[in-house]
Parts: sequence; structure tokens; C-alpha cells
Amino acid sequence: MPIPLPQNTNIYVEHKNFSTHYAMPTMEMATDHYNIGYTISGDRKCITPTGSYSYHSGDVSMMRPYVYGKTLSVSEQPYERILVKFSPKIIAPFLERFGQQNFDALYDKRVCRFPPEISKQIFILFRDMVAEYQKDTPYKEMVLQGMLFRLFAAVYENQLPEETTELSHTPLTEPVINALYYMENYYYKNPSLEETARQAGFSPAYFSRLFSAQLGKSYHTYLTDIKLRHVCRLLMQSGKSIMEIAQETGYCHGNYLCEQFRQKMGMTPSEYRKRQPTLSGTEQVNHTPVI
Repeated sequence: MPIPLPQNTNIYVEHKNFSTHYAMPTMEMATDHYNIGYTISGDRKCITPTGSYSYHSGDVSMMRPYVYGKTLSVSEQPYERILVKFSPKIIAPFLERFGQQNFDALYDKRVCRFPPEISKQIFILFRDMVAEYQKDTPYKEMVLQGMLFRLFAAVYENQLPEETTELSHTPLTEPVINALYYMENYYYKNPSLEETARQAGFSPAYFSRLFSAQLGKSYHTYLTDIKLRHVCRLLMQSGKSIMEIAQETGYCHGNYLCEQFRQKMGMTPSEYRKRQPTLSGTEQVNHTPVI
């Protein structure tokens, strides 16, 4: 799953750069927060179980909790964005006036576009939230809450009326989605193809073909990607040793983890850890895992 909100935090703001061809390695979903983001540069496509949609420089994109999604590049432009994650609790006072129906309509739309001058103003709102998040004050979250309310009001009032999403039929069947849930929950136990196939209700041979056809990679490659994504998360969020992380993510030994990590990431886990900022800051990241 995506990195959750930091403990005892209701809002998180980050500004990141990604490589030109960055693609999320697996389908992911948030469970404790909404997302709203501003694309500074780049062209992206998001694939969900209910369809796909594109967003570009100057667009605002949104994702509610409990929706699986995977994004990838659709151009040669580097990807840069500002992302705000926030809990349902922090937005609740705004919804009392704004209305749950209007809020849901924005998230159903998934992408909002604006006239060029308005888009610049929306960017300034996001940029100011980044600056505020970097401050260390006891009332920071209260200020950010007010800025978030202002942002949603601006998006709602200034969005262009035309439909901006391109939804299609379900790209993933329910058995495969259920299998992904199972893999995400039990990756550290190294569930076999046969075990996950039983969860999906198919024979191993048929499930293997179905999985590869819908996800574009083999079951074992996808499982490795999930495990390494959690390795990256632990490297960034914890001070655990490589051996401890290996044991927690289902690797038999730290040496085997290092070998797998180097093959996928082009560097050792220790090198990766040194290059990443902590969650407490909003520094730009130029070594996002592409696994």
C-alpha cells in the first residue's frame, strides 16, 4: 500500500521529482487518507479496476481511499508533482458547509483542469502548503487545514466544466484484484502461486496465464516487486538493520535481499537509504524506486 500518514498526523505534504519513465511497480491503494495533487510537469495515466484516466501539467488529480490504482508515464516529460495526503477527520468541518455530495463529485471526476491563469493560482496554493508544512510550529496542522479548505474551494469554483476523465471497462477482473489484495497482505510469508491461485478460485496454470495477461508480468516478478517496495519503505521510515528488514519482508537472509535489491535498483539497500529524505521533510527525490 502507499506510505500511510505519519503517526498522529492528519495531513502530509510532499514535493517530488521522478525519472522520465517512472511507473508505479504495483497496483496500490490508500486506506487512511485522501490524495489531492498538482502536476507541475509530465503526462501520466492512472489505471484502476473501474477504468483509466490521464492527467497533465497544470492538472489537479484526486484519489479517495480504498481505490486500487497504478500510474505510468505517457510522454518523455520528467514527472514533478506536489501531493497532499489528508485524513477524513481533517476535512470533516469543511464538508459540513461544502457538502458531501459536492466533495464526492470532485473525487468521481478524478481530474480537474483550469484556464492557464487559474492553474497558476492553484499551483501557488499547493506551493504555499509545501512551505507551511516545512515549518516546525505547534499550530502547523491547523494552518494547513485552513489552506486545504481554501484549496478545495478554489478547485471546485474554477474547474473547467468539460469531462476530463476517460473511463473504460474494468481492466482487472475480480479474481485478480482479490489475488492482489492477498499478495499485499501476506507478501512477507512468500505465498506460492498455488496458494494464491486457490484464493482466486483457479488452477495454478490458468491463474498464472490470467495474472500475466492482466498485470503484464509474472506472478513471481510481481511478488518480488511488492516485497522490494516494502523494503524501500522500511529503509526510509525505520532505523532497522538490513537483516531485520530482510526477515520482516520474507527474505531468508540479508545477503539475498541485497542481491535482489541491487538487481532491481542498481544500488545496495544502504546506498538507497543514504539517498532518501525522511518523511518529516519535503525534499525532492530523484531516486524513486522503479521496480
